[in-house]
Amino acid sequence: MMLLRFLLCLFAFIGALAAAGALVASLVLILRFPPLLIAVVLACWISSRLQNAYRKTSE
Repeated sequence: MMLLRFLLCLFAFIGALAAAGALVASLVLILRFPPLLIAVVLACWISSRLQNAYRKTSE
């Protein structure tokens, strides 16, 4: 049981490191290439509009 718990914690730690590395890499790319920043902002705006439209139709 102790080995299983250790492996679970190890995989969770590796997953957290991978997620943090992906986040840092994407931030570096966004800051390095300004069109990516525009694309991310536009995608967030479109997603927000779609969520608001979906909420209004479900009410």
